[in-house]
Amino acid sequence: MWVRSKQSKQLALEHQELESLVVARTAELQKLSQRLLKVQDEERRRFARDLHDSTGQTLAALKMAILFLQQSCKQDAPKLALISDVEALADQALEEIRTMSYLLHPPLLDEVGFACAAEWYIEGFSKRSGINVKTEIANSQERLPRSMEIALFRVLQESLTNVHRHSGASDAIVHFQHQAEAVILEIKDFGKGIPEERLRLLSGVSAETGVGLAGMRERLNELNGNLEIESDSRGTSMRATVPLYAMAGPAQLGNCGRANEAAQA
Repeated sequence: MWVRSKQSKQLALEHQELESLVVARTAELQKLSQRLLKVQDEERRRFARDLHDSTGQTLAALKMAILFLQQSCKQDAPKLALISDVEALADQALEEIRTMSYLLHPPLLDEVGFACAAEWYIEGFSKRSGINVKTEIANSQERLPRSMEIALFRVLQESLTNVHRHSGASDAIVHFQHQAEAVILEIKDFGKGIPEERLRLLSGVSAETGVGLAGMRERLNELNGNLEIESDSRGTSMRATVPLYAMAGPAQLGNCGRANEAAQA
């Protein structure tokens, strides 16, 4: 009897130690995951800047050379036609580089905040995808913390990408509320919805939830926020809620219209 009692205590102690080890390792993995997301954001910002400042400037110089050639070949119609084709290709490449740069990390996100960057992104997404997206975005007088703005923007990107790839919807709504205690971002489509079995997997934390969804959850977890998914035959809703109790910093105002014009330059 005494031996059994001693063995039980030993097993309980080992179980407790194992649980503590699991908790510690889980915390370490979470910190590593959050660090990887931050590194990813910094790399996106750097790549975006390099594309704009290096490749973009090279293409701009190419266009200047093309203009010189056009002026030199005004009397040679065949050459002028060929140069015009080259100019069109340069314009296309410049536009693609600019779009890629802004999708990696839009300068509006740093300059004037999430609301303006979201409006710009949604407008471009609608043009590229053909999906009509209605926006209801509150433009608060206060800037959100940088980490919060980046997290919300990545949730918006990933959610609209999923709408385009999987929903089959032609219409969607993006609703953003800046309340006293929290911000709420909701992306709702009017597509075919998510099958019930798949929805159960997405609502959990298994590996089958996918990298994109896991990344969204990880970003929100770092901010003590949460992600809710609702879906039926009428469509799917992704709702990100982030509390504001840790928000600090002076108010920073921005002009979306003026900033959007600068983004197109």
